[in-house]
Amino acid sequence: MNTQQIDSTRPSASRRRLLSASAGMAGAVAAVAAASSVSSGSANAATAGVPASTSSTSHHHGGSYVSAKDGTQIFFKDWGTGVPVVFSHGWPLSADAWDAQMLFLVNRGYRVIAHDRRGHGRSGQPSAGNDMDTYADDLAAVLDALDVKGAMLVGHSTGGGEVAHYIGRHGEKRVAKAVLIGAVPPQMVKSANNPDGLPMSVFDGIRAGVAANRSQFYLDLTTPFYGFNRPDAKVSQGLVQDFWRQGMAGSIKGQYECIRQFSEVDYTDDLKKISVPTLILHGDDDQIVPIDDSAKLSAKIVRNATLKVYKGAPHGMCSTHVDQVNADLLEFLKS
Repeated sequence: MNTQQIDSTRPSASRRRLLSASAGMAGAVAAVAAASSVSSGSANAATAGVPASTSSTSHHHGGSYVSAKDGTQIFFKDWGTGVPVVFSHGWPLSADAWDAQMLFLVNRGYRVIAHDRRGHGRSGQPSAGNDMDTYADDLAAVLDALDVKGAMLVGHSTGGGEVAHYIGRHGEKRVAKAVLIGAVPPQMVKSANNPDGLPMSVFDGIRAGVAANRSQFYLDLTTPFYGFNRPDAKVSQGLVQDFWRQGMAGSIKGQYECIRQFSEVDYTDDLKKISVPTLILHGDDDQIVPIDDSAKLSAKIVRNATLKVYKGAPHGMCSTHVDQVNADLLEFLKS
């Protein structure tokens, strides 16, 4: 394992004090607790060259879709040509969370693909299948329908769990490299196998916040997500509003059930199955997925991993540290 460190250098006062005193995702939960106390068609060019028997893509309503095994429509973007880079987004967002990375790489000759997880964004909102096994199968449906080969899979946060579980469940026949950014593996919740994890009460609080008032919860979550509660932080209302927009586009049921997938699922066995070169990027000021119980452990489990620590970076580093993340992705692609 190689480790590098990269240097980088408002909400209301009451909420800022509350969040800054919290650790991990507990900061977001505390904010929500305070708020809750006040108010309780036919195939298109994307399938060119793919045998009709294996393609289940369609194009309608201005987007492209793949039919999952249960018929759920999975929205995806597929831009450019060349070496494919496939992105899996974090909770509760959508493929739009990867806009900065996708634009950067497609403009440099790469093919970029990103999908909305079921229950999120523009994908279908089924009652069933909001679990990591099905998420991995949905990703497989996208890659199979597009006949993607030699891809670099990139996952942020929950998407990192999705990438790991895809490889653990479907193998590496379509995968050349993997990147985990602010990712949840091996496991977030405190358990017998993970004594330093976050207590279950944190995730129960997230469930309560989503159920009671997810609109306010998502607005509050942006503060620790992007590190806006840190000294000298520059609050971007654009990021706040876009996070809220992406979150509210999804299904409350799907997002609620996804909480278990990023907190309780143990991805250790999946990480052990990853043999392709893997880049792990994580901020050492990540208040959502603390680095000591995630990236540092994953880097020891994945056999061919390189860990890069971004000094002072928050969980939403793909948006706050765009140039550094993009440069690292490009360098890893070329290596």
